[in-house]
Amino acid sequence: MRTWPALELASVKRPELVQAALVDYPITAVDETSQPDAWRVVFRSAADRDAAAEALARQFPDEVIRSVDVPDEDWVARSQATLRAVQVGGIIVAPPWDVPHTGRLRPLSPAEAGATGLRRPLVIVIRPSMGFGTGHHATTRLCLTALQQVPVQGRSVVDVGTGSGLLAIAASRLGASRVLAIDDNPNAVRAAEENLGLNRGADVTLRAADVRGDASGAFDIVLANLTGALLRGIAARLRDLAAPGGHLILSGFMRNEEAGVLAPYGGLPVKNRTEEEEWLCVTLQRP
Repeated sequence: MRTWPALELASVKRPELVQAALVDYPITAVDETSQPDAWRVVFRSAADRDAAAEALARQFPDEVIRSVDVPDEDWVARSQATLRAVQVGGIIVAPPWDVPHTGRLRPLSPAEAGATGLRRPLVIVIRPSMGFGTGHHATTRLCLTALQQVPVQGRSVVDVGTGSGLLAIAASRLGASRVLAIDDNPNAVRAAEENLGLNRGADVTLRAADVRGDASGAFDIVLANLTGALLRGIAARLRDLAAPGGHLILSGFMRNEEAGVLAPYGGLPVKNRTEEEEWLCVTLQRP
């Protein structure tokens, strides 16, 4: 059975400070449990979890922190009881048990359609697993919105840290000519493969790889919903992935990280900036 390394915080007294302390770690999900003020924070690896646990214990000695391994099936079962379809602009992201009848969807307004040219919403089916990308996290919604504000039809797209594959699938369904989805977590690639099977209209190439060592050419659109630390650390690589005139859509960082995250992108012009719950998404354009 697949398991995920996690930290359980039994009594989160200062949630904003704890959340800020966690942004530099590769978190896969934050699950607010049924217990009041209790969190379960899921990481990509046990080493990342252990490093975060040590740092949190130093910064928040009054918090109760416990390391656990979470069965993936446990996450799915709880998600099935709570998650429902969510609409972001012209895209509806739905779990398999709440897929809307496409014939009953109302036409999109010009504001909802953005640059997509859609007349009715696209429905993308995503099975919840231990990862952001169901459309229920602010950064995913911000990225989906930003993607619908740039020309995608006939363009090439790379989704760095694809997770569930949602952004890559959305790009393909919006008419991208070529979509590459990269993640260095084999579990994420398997989840994305499963979701591709649920969206037969999407054509995405999946690759288990570290973007820092992956020579993938240049793309018209680079999607990177990561963390502030990763966006800073691989800024040069992300810039190289963008073709001249191409767009970089970056998210996964908070307002107080903005200046530090954007600094290594060398003054690339910000074409769009959106914010939700203190999370940011910026669209840069390479000259």
